[in-house]
Amino acid sequence: MISAEKKDTASQSVSGRKRAADLLARAERSELEAVWDALSEKPAVHPVRGPETGLVMVRGRIGGGGTPFNLGEVTMTRATVRLGSGAIGHAQALGTDREKARLAAIFDALWQNEATKDFVEQALLAPIAARIAAAERRKADETAATRVDFFTMVRGDN
Repeated sequence: MISAEKKDTASQSVSGRKRAADLLARAERSELEAVWDALSEKPAVHPVRGPETGLVMVRGRIGGGGTPFNLGEVTMTRATVRLGSGAIGHAQALGTDREKARLAAIFDALWQNEATKDFVEQALLAPIAARIAAAERRKADETAATRVDFFTMVRGDN
């Protein structure tokens, strides 16, 4: 039977990997290339699958909670690589940029390796998260600037 401590560690690992995959998918190619160039010892990279581009069906919901429906198709590129260490990395990204998907898969594999995980977190994932948070704050500020408060004045009972 698996202990509660091992379950917590496994769930943290899964949630951390999901976070890393999300940030890598939202990375810009220039961010990935800059960190790849800054990597002192580049690992041997062997392609397992792709990069390959295809279409994915996007589902939507009316009001965010209604019955799901097929909204349309979007282009997506995916890649899977194996590093010389044996770590396997996967990546998926919207669009047709095959090199972006390949680099994201490499960084996914590097993130899984304890020796390079901190480097990937500090050099790549933290700046991506900061850029995304800043963009979301800017958008919220722009939206708040257009907010209109409606109120009703109560007139006398005449």
